[in-house]
Amino acid sequence: MGELRKDPVVKRWVIINPQQRLSLEKTVKEEKKSHVANCPFCSGNESKTPQEILAFREPGSMRDSAGWSVRVTANKFPALRIEGELERQGTGIYDQMQGIGAHEVIIDSPDHSANIADMDESHVEKILHAYRDRIVDLKLDKRFKYVLVFKNHHSIAGASLDHTHSQLIATPIIPKRVKEELKGCLEFYKYKERCLFCDIIREEKRSQLRIVAENEHFLSFTPYASRFPYEICIIPKVHCGDFGNIKDEETYPLAKILKETMKRLQVLLDDPPYNYVIHTTPFHFPANIRDYHWHIEIIPRIIRVAGFEWGTGFYLNPVPPEVAAKELREVCIE
Repeated sequence: MGELRKDPVVKRWVIINPQQRLSLEKTVKEEKKSHVANCPFCSGNESKTPQEILAFREPGSMRDSAGWSVRVTANKFPALRIEGELERQGTGIYDQMQGIGAHEVIIDSPDHSANIADMDESHVEKILHAYRDRIVDLKLDKRFKYVLVFKNHHSIAGASLDHTHSQLIATPIIPKRVKEELKGCLEFYKYKERCLFCDIIREEKRSQLRIVAENEHFLSFTPYASRFPYEICIIPKVHCGDFGNIKDEETYPLAKILKETMKRLQVLLDDPPYNYVIHTTPFHFPANIRDYHWHIEIIPRIIRVAGFEWGTGFYLNPVPPEVAAKELREVCIE
């Protein structure tokens, strides 16, 4: 079993797991195939994955068989394992605990070469329902404090299989990056008595400079201080801290703006590698939290992070977010 170790200098937890597969970065773009006989995520190959945890299926189809549209299983090579206890301990000045958590795969489609940018909005909505339902279920496990839903698209972005899928990892600690966001939002709220993200939404709508897409419920925009070229944030217009509380009537508008945003990236940047992550409140936070706002971060992986960025924490972005938003808005996706 792996373990979690805490860096005593910057207070960052690291997962050490020698059983986790090592994926070396590839510099060539993967060839899309319609089906791979031994792909564990393709329809008909359900026996190649762990048993399904959740699936949206055709009526009458059997569990762990064909007939599904979105399917969730445990990760066959998990970063953290769900069995066991945390067993927190110290070794000299170092803190560690057992590598306990949950690591699941959301198989977005039975179609090997499917892409969110090309799916029907109704299918994207099912993927979002799977995210929400798994977050709500994992929240019941008292060992866990946070869950991150994320997608790695193409091997350069960390995908070990080219069949479209997302992942989630539930952790027994709140990640450092999330703590930094929570702290910044709380400090702003204490000073202004307003949600920082709600103020960002108002400013983006006022200026119109960085908006990529918009509908009644959601806004897609390039952040003012974007770290990466064509970085995008999707956020609900109505204040909500917990993605697990998203309402049924909001999932289709979210699916619609997510698909449109990904389509614009696909067309403008020729289907780039990307990561997206859902940032939400940690478990056991108040349901009516007023200082934090869930959101989706989309990061195209078209430049490499180099020594200056690693050494300083600064980012060098050669594309102003206003230019990126304008190019994304103007691209033809019909």
